[in-house]
Amino acid sequence: GRAAGVDELVRLSAAEAMAMEPALACAGALWSPSSGIVDSHGLMTALLGDAENAGAMLALRSPFAAARRDGEGWVVATGGDEPFELATRWIVNAAALDAQQVALAMQGFPAAAVPPTWRAKGHYFSLAGRAPFSRLVYPTPVDGGLGVHLTLDLGGQARFGPDVEWLAPGAPLDYAVDPARQAGFEADIRRYWPGLPAGALQPAYSGIRPKISGPGEPAADFVVAGPAEHGVPGVVQLFGIESPGLTACLALADEVAGRIVPCATQK
Repeated sequence: GRAAGVDELVRLSAAEAMAMEPALACAGALWSPSSGIVDSHGLMTALLGDAENAGAMLALRSPFAAARRDGEGWVVATGGDEPFELATRWIVNAAALDAQQVALAMQGFPAAAVPPTWRAKGHYFSLAGRAPFSRLVYPTPVDGGLGVHLTLDLGGQARFGPDVEWLAPGAPLDYAVDPARQAGFEADIRRYWPGLPAGALQPAYSGIRPKISGPGEPAADFVVAGPAEHGVPGVVQLFGIESPGLTACLALADEVAGRIVPCATQK
């Protein structure tokens, strides 16, 4: 935390942590007083409004098909019901689960610069009733994720997740929540909340995380690669932007802009 500029973390003993959250069971904790939650849909709406005010346009139902070099820029071809081509100086590939596929469809982009593709599904269960917690609670991380943690939404409703289900390469994207996973969730949650009532969980939703490290491998950091890293002009690639990609979206935007502006200035 200190290395990342977060100098307000407080190490708590078990007694100190449980004095703050009496329903908690733990051997010790780190308290992060500035951690919290955000209205993700409200954030995205606000960012879209800022972008449109700056002259941007959001084109939905225009799947990326390919890109080819054209002079000092690119020509992007789309699919969908009304395919079209768009000329641009720069491409920013932030396609999440499909980022590797998009990169490989760019003319001349080296396959060696595209990391492997892994996908991990995470399920969430919500709590019937209110939880006896006023703070987010994170257990120690597990292979492939942060562990089944407690999140309180803006209305105070508690939900738990995500777990980690590694998906086979090429498996279809299925966002259904299997109710049979409830027993595993209850066991994980009771490690830090022994008082979880039986049968209090209900399936909520799931997500699928784009990962560039596989089962049993050390967690890989985000990859933000511009021409200085991969050697191809006019493109910034983002790979493995899983959680906390949303939390870090503005910082990631700064990273991308820093790879675009210097190159554009030189030309």
